[in-house]
Amino acid sequence: MSKLLINLSVVFSQPTGISNYAKNLFPYLKTLNPTLLTAYKEPDFNCYLIPDNLTPAQGTKGHFERLVWTQVQLPQIYKKLESNLIFSPIPEAPLYGKCRFIVMVHDLIPIRFANLFSPLTYYFRYYIPQVLNQAQHIVCNSHSTAKDITEFYRIPESKITRIPLAHDTSRFYPVSWEANEQDYLAKCPYFLYLGRQDPYKNLLRLISAFAAIPNNKDYELWFAGPQDKRYTPNLQKLAEELNVIHQIKFLNYVPYQDLPKIIGGAIALVFPSLWEGFGFPVLEAMACGTPVITSNISSLPEVAGDAAIAIDPYNVREITDAMQLIATDSQLRQHLSTEGIHRANQFSWEKTGLAMVEVLSRYL
Repeated sequence: MSKLLINLSVVFSQPTGISNYAKNLFPYLKTLNPTLLTAYKEPDFNCYLIPDNLTPAQGTKGHFERLVWTQVQLPQIYKKLESNLIFSPIPEAPLYGKCRFIVMVHDLIPIRFANLFSPLTYYFRYYIPQVLNQAQHIVCNSHSTAKDITEFYRIPESKITRIPLAHDTSRFYPVSWEANEQDYLAKCPYFLYLGRQDPYKNLLRLISAFAAIPNNKDYELWFAGPQDKRYTPNLQKLAEELNVIHQIKFLNYVPYQDLPKIIGGAIALVFPSLWEGFGFPVLEAMACGTPVITSNISSLPEVAGDAAIAIDPYNVREITDAMQLIATDSQLRQHLSTEGIHRANQFSWEKTGLAMVEVLSRYL
């Protein structure tokens, strides 16, 4: 049996950023002969089957069940398989089972944008610091997240390795999508936002910026990502108040295989988030050759480089001006498309995987 366990308890069938990270990464760790802790058999890997009710698909109950499993069952599995190291793609690990582990931290947004009514705030405030202090090593995806770890948790920089993420090159690449080829028909050119609808994603300002575009009746704004009963009604209400509700589509969760169509058909991805640990949608849009407008703070400049229009996400006028510029300047769109493809090609899962193998090998 392998000395390395890869904990895939968080992975489920409708993958979000963290699940996509885990699923794209672990094939490159095969040289370490790991055992995957997974609810689904993976060909060509040693697999140890675990319950399938530990994921975000089960909501808060799934998170709670996974935390209990991590503290109670995982140390027993570690001992049974005579393991030497656990790698977790999220910052969760057994605190009392004498297990050695390395964890991945994607962001500290629940600390930066604390919500006292959210269990996540307390999870990040009390549980994660213990995990990070006990970890053999910590991996994160950007300089921005590394800086947050040292500032919020006083973890020394020497204990942290930054390994950027990547995109699925078999799915995200430049293709011309005609409207009649899409399952998601466009009446006119559309701007796209891709992701959740949490307040820190800054979507109220995005709607305000869209409403302020001259001749905005010539465009649509699409929201691709799971609707949220806590936040989506506020977005719809603002769109009604600004008289643009008929130009905005709330697509809800879009299947992963459909994302390239949605992204490739857009006039631009607009991603004005107030904070990101990395920013998958920015990288995926650039890979598709879709122009990008994104924030000039947190990790987003690390991903976009000079290949996107950078805006102050707190400044609605800047967002509007950027959208108007892209809508009316075909040469700029072509320039951003070319630069975006070149930038996206600098990221790869192979680079990410090899860097992770190097880190894990040091501690096996």
